[in-house]
Amino acid sequence: MRPETLNPLFAEVSALPGVGSAQARQLARLGLTRAVDLLFHLPVMALERVNIDELDLAYVDRLVTIDLEVLSYQSGGLRAPMRVRCRDKANTWIDLVYFGQAGGYARKLLPIGEARLVSGKLDRYGQGLQMAHPDFVLKVSERSQIPEREPVYGLTEGITNRRMGVLAQAALARAPELAEWIEPSVMAQHDWPSWRDALAQAHRLEDEVLAHDRLAYDELLANQLALLLVRASARRRRGRPLAGTGKLTEALLARLPWPLTGAQQRSAREIAGDMAQAVPMLRLLQGDVGSGKTLVALMALLTAVESGTQGALLAPTEILARQHHANLLNLLDGLPVRVGLLTGRDKGRARAELLGALANGEIDILVGTHAIFQDAVDYQALGLAVIDEQHKFGVAQRLMLAAKADVPPHLLVMTATPIPRTLALTAYGEMDQSRLDELPPGRQPIETRVTALERLPEVVDGLARHLAAGKQAYWVCPLVEGTESGDTAAAETRAAALRQRFGDTVGLVHGRMKGPDKDAVMAEFAAGRLQMLVATTVIEVGVDVPNASLMIIEAAERFGLAQLHQLRGRVGRGTAHSVCLLLRGGDITETARARLALMRQTNDGFRIAEEDLRLRGAGEMLGHKQSGEPEFKLADLDRMTALLPIARDDARLLLDRDGGLDSERGRAARVLLYLFERDSAVALLRSG
Repeated sequence: MRPETLNPLFAEVSALPGVGSAQARQLARLGLTRAVDLLFHLPVMALERVNIDELDLAYVDRLVTIDLEVLSYQSGGLRAPMRVRCRDKANTWIDLVYFGQAGGYARKLLPIGEARLVSGKLDRYGQGLQMAHPDFVLKVSERSQIPEREPVYGLTEGITNRRMGVLAQAALARAPELAEWIEPSVMAQHDWPSWRDALAQAHRLEDEVLAHDRLAYDELLANQLALLLVRASARRRRGRPLAGTGKLTEALLARLPWPLTGAQQRSAREIAGDMAQAVPMLRLLQGDVGSGKTLVALMALLTAVESGTQGALLAPTEILARQHHANLLNLLDGLPVRVGLLTGRDKGRARAELLGALANGEIDILVGTHAIFQDAVDYQALGLAVIDEQHKFGVAQRLMLAAKADVPPHLLVMTATPIPRTLALTAYGEMDQSRLDELPPGRQPIETRVTALERLPEVVDGLARHLAAGKQAYWVCPLVEGTESGDTAAAETRAAALRQRFGDTVGLVHGRMKGPDKDAVMAEFAAGRLQMLVATTVIEVGVDVPNASLMIIEAAERFGLAQLHQLRGRVGRGTAHSVCLLLRGGDITETARARLALMRQTNDGFRIAEEDLRLRGAGEMLGHKQSGEPEFKLADLDRMTALLPIARDDARLLLDRDGGLDSERGRAARVLLYLFERDSAVALLRSG
């Protein structure tokens, strides 16, 4: 159970003073549903107010605080703004302007003939100066109430900055003093405040950089502790050593028309070495588009079958599951290996027969979607589980899978999205890692070109020549349908336009289509009955059509680097020279321009991943929107890069040398894990 001392922080925002149901809904739009969310909703910048004695054009567009004498009121009627004429001590006049029904309010605040301390943004109006709706209007004696630096928060409609500041302070009032979980020498080296003091300083903008560093470090330390605990738990469980006989893997390699790359051989050795141990394997296989991950995974699955157990291959979508199944059947043709397919679409007698065969050991390798790990699915002896597209399957799901068998299976997870080293440590730190950083022979680099959208007629003419030569092509759009403003970068609009030129050879797939309909169009394209596929990013992962050698991406500036690279990887799968054409709009940002330039320069997915991280930031790129994964709220990319190695060492030191989680610091670290909701680790703590 969560420590009682944290309960006030996990109360709903409606428990805070003055927060009703309407304001709770407004805060929820920002993801702020509990007091702890407000606590970690730190200011994004500071407003600096300058105290001035006399009005001056040099201060236009700045926040100023000044003593003024109220001279007169001017109102041109019900709908006209209320203008309060004032002057400074040098007799320079200024109008304080109130719009709407604020005239009566202004008269109360600013009685004629009295002096007032006024603070707000100074604007120029005609030949004079004005200030619209001043932030503060106080008696001169109340000067101490106006902050020189004021925190600015991320806001939503209906919540003012001042209200957000009040809510943050209300949340802070609920924050208890907590025992220190950071190693003392790390605290001393960085001169960090305590946890609660760091929160107060961050919200008050006092030593806010130091305070924010401390809080980001807490988040990273919780992350690293959680991953190390998951890893330690996995290593404590005894698995089944799967050494294999080599009979099936050697037969597979003998029939391949090309040798394995050095990277494939190295990764296969690392995986085989892990599987031969009694400790269950937990390994991440990173491979760029087309680097041959599936073949390496198949070798591991065959090792499991050789050892008398079963293998399972989990794909994120039904389309990809069916493609994996077809590829495995092709590669294993003639070998004594029984391969089954299970998706959410399989029902009735066929499903029951398949599940029976699996439980009886009559299926060696089961391919499918998440359905293959449902409660009703029983394996005779699951030895290895392979998960494709790791980022769709979080730590919590990995733990669920490990509990599927009496003897924990070995686990190999794959991703075709190369992960920058910094993010690999934060998201997959409990796993060993293998990298496929070479392309198999015969895979040609894809030529990438950038073209302005205004040259669309020339692009379509070039497409016509490509199709006339018997080749196939993709055309990717960022939207499903056009908008009222006439956005043409939409799949349905583009497909309709292309059908006018190319007729029924143009197919369309997008995420709103039902699975069977989508699969049917994909199958038509894969079989060559459709020459062209117009699509949204639904084709980003997995579709394999060797005859498709042209990829056109419309409005390419709207896509991230990693996504563009994934889409480009759909071509270049055959022997023909392949081209990826990036169509850009006329008005693009410098960041988008840099993205497109890098795409033109390199096909190296690992370099692209590092650049994508630099250009977009850790939160946007990885997003931590994985199933079961918490987001990083406090640790931005720069802090992650600087502090992660220290946090990793600190976590190891605590678990290996400083008495673990039963020591005084360890008990504080348990509270830290609950505070940052590292649920997978918390579950391990509960189970001892």
